[in-house]
Amino acid sequence: MLTLADVVEGLTGYRWDKAESKAISQVIIDSRQAVPDSVFVALPGERVDGHDYVADALDRGAIAALVHRTPDAECWTLDTTQLSNTKHQVSNADFHMAEPFRLCLRVDDSLKGLQKLATYWRAKFNPRVVGITGSVGKSTTKELTWAVLRQTFNTLKSPGNLNNEIGLPLTVLRLDNSHERVVLEMGMYDVGEISELCAIALPHIGVVTNIGPTHLERLGTIERIVQAKAELVQALPGDGVAILNQDDPYVRPMAGRTQARVFTYGLTPEADLWASDIESEGLEGIRFVLHYQDEAIHAKVPLLGRHSVHTALRAAAVGLVEDMTWQEIMTGLQDSSVQLHLVSAPGIKGSTLLDDTYNSSPVSSIAALNLLDDLAGRKIAVLGDMAELGDQEEEGHRRVGCRAADTVDILITVGPRAHLIADEASACGLLSEAIIEVETNDQATAHLRQIIQRDDIVLVKGSHSMAMEEIVAALQVLV
Repeated sequence: MLTLADVVEGLTGYRWDKAESKAISQVIIDSRQAVPDSVFVALPGERVDGHDYVADALDRGAIAALVHRTPDAECWTLDTTQLSNTKHQVSNADFHMAEPFRLCLRVDDSLKGLQKLATYWRAKFNPRVVGITGSVGKSTTKELTWAVLRQTFNTLKSPGNLNNEIGLPLTVLRLDNSHERVVLEMGMYDVGEISELCAIALPHIGVVTNIGPTHLERLGTIERIVQAKAELVQALPGDGVAILNQDDPYVRPMAGRTQARVFTYGLTPEADLWASDIESEGLEGIRFVLHYQDEAIHAKVPLLGRHSVHTALRAAAVGLVEDMTWQEIMTGLQDSSVQLHLVSAPGIKGSTLLDDTYNSSPVSSIAALNLLDDLAGRKIAVLGDMAELGDQEEEGHRRVGCRAADTVDILITVGPRAHLIADEASACGLLSEAIIEVETNDQATAHLRQIIQRDDIVLVKGSHSMAMEEIVAALQVLV
């Protein structure tokens, strides 16, 4: 368990032996989550600065705060920016052990301090770490991979979408001696960031889902996205394993960028693990046959949409390279407790809502529309803006619009970019009276309340910034 002595040593190199008895309950970045014996990391943000909430965290029971400027809070400050002085401070700090204990650890940069501490803590343990990256499907792959691995191993996973330079260190700081495997999602905004995450996490297995135009607005080209995502496989050790999507023309060549063993998955026999005979059973899940070496395994899993076969393949591939049995792998794949992003929920007037509001891209939107196409009932799609597509913005929205024209009975678009979806759906043959364009979630909800009928299937999907979960919340029937 992480102690205050570990925190000081991780930041300074000097161990404060008298702080060994002070166990850390958790490391947090939101003062409202502070509990007794937690450590609060004060991070500056676009809207608020964590330094303004140090006093609140300490008042709620935090044992220490990591800061890079003097906060307006009553605390004893240990300045780690002057290491020679820090050694003297640590060796003479016994008188500061009185309760209530309120320590401010001053560093040059609180985010870098958090990352330094996580790097120190990770090096104390030897679990096998699975890193997962890609443009679409990281979180669902993480959840399902965790469900598979935990059948055999005590497995830690990154909660929610804690996949960046803040979230990954927070997850690593939850490590303890009981963890045999760790599953970490790795996101990025620019080249170099996944390399930094790998330097903290030290992954043994790297899974790449796919490459698409997500983040194109920031990175500029698909080639730079490939470069950024490939940093995971480049960081793997020689005895590691790179699990790559054989079906993706940008992922497949990453085999030449790693010293690790390569294991491929896909929908063709060229892959090491592949699937055939895929059948969607709508909201009941999917059936398919898994092929590995000379084995053929018939599977049914509670995942929605044919595209989810790739998710199952990734999780199964991790299980195989970790020497798990097929029985263990299949039990994990069938774990109904795993929270995936696309979920169904009862809606008003006897309708069914398909909640896919976590995020959106052309690939994931078309996959969701393909699922909608498999279902019986009148089909309504509520599609919002897709962000960060860069110069692929118009093409991406139009591709989704044309697929919607072949799939839906009614299309509602939300936001200025989604106008392109409506425009292309019309061009591809969807009648104008079946297309409704609105600017806000409230307007979309109002239209849906008027038109929804019994047995309608309503897909709601848009980028996270569109907050389209508001629509689902307004129309969902709690049971």
